[in-house]
Amino acid sequence: MKKSALPPPFLNVLLSIAAAGVVYAALPRPQRIRRGQVAVITGGSSGLGLAIAHELGKAGLRLVLAARDADQLTAARRELLAARSVGSSDDILTVVCDVSDKHQAVALIETAYANFQTVDLLINDAGVIEVGPVENETTEAFETAMSINFFGALYTIYTVLPRFLARGKGAIVNISSIGGKIPVPHLLPYVASKFALTGLSEGLHSELRHKGIRVTTVCPGLMRTGGETHAHFCGDVAKEKFWFQTAARTPLISANVTRAATKIVDAVNAGRAEITITPQAWLAARFAGIAPESTQWIASLINAYVLPRGIIADPAS
Repeated sequence: MKKSALPPPFLNVLLSIAAAGVVYAALPRPQRIRRGQVAVITGGSSGLGLAIAHELGKAGLRLVLAARDADQLTAARRELLAARSVGSSDDILTVVCDVSDKHQAVALIETAYANFQTVDLLINDAGVIEVGPVENETTEAFETAMSINFFGALYTIYTVLPRFLARGKGAIVNISSIGGKIPVPHLLPYVASKFALTGLSEGLHSELRHKGIRVTTVCPGLMRTGGETHAHFCGDVAKEKFWFQTAARTPLISANVTRAATKIVDAVNAGRAEITITPQAWLAARFAGIAPESTQWIASLINAYVLPRGIIADPAS
């Protein structure tokens, strides 16, 4: 019997999916970022948060910047005005806020609405990094990382969400990390909190997309933000600082923060569900997805032969 020239069923399915993808990519995309909108940016006084503020300000958005340090917020406001990233001082509101405190996180969103009458975009960028071997980390370090990196985002999202749902539109951007995709040794408190944030963010996208709310998860690799100087270290502090700060400042390993901010704003404008910044981070995330055991084995080798050893206290002391 002559074999059919038709492709097998699974190939038909693959071809259909590929064709649908090509058609979808070719469709015109609505511009979701518009002049006059209001963006709330936590961690907006420096680093990636401030770089995003510059990009959004240039696009004509009004900005609400939140951070814990009043002096840094004042400096950020001055920088945005000097660079003419915003047209007027009335277009910037700074709010001293510790997002790990639920009441302060709620007050931040309420203050934004009271001042500008609306919020169109929420960017959760506030974060803390704990660096050191697990034997020298404390449970308090995990609590701190979770309180800022995860719960800080959760509090602001839950405050803005009812209004977004009532309007049937809005955008949320959660700045997670490649550490929210793969288990990076000597960053376990950070990794645990970013895994939690990634799960929350991806789940929110699936639930809110068809309700008019786009949630974008951002998973950058290392970036040259200057934030590495504010990380908390334990164990052999000098050696931990050396490897982490060197990696964060090396151009071939880390990403330029301005370029990263541009990619994030473009992703929001296009309504993307998720982006991974730097090719290295993209490849690492895909490899971890298809080979999780191999990923953990490689991480264990890095921990054993590259990273500093922990300091073990004498049990008898």
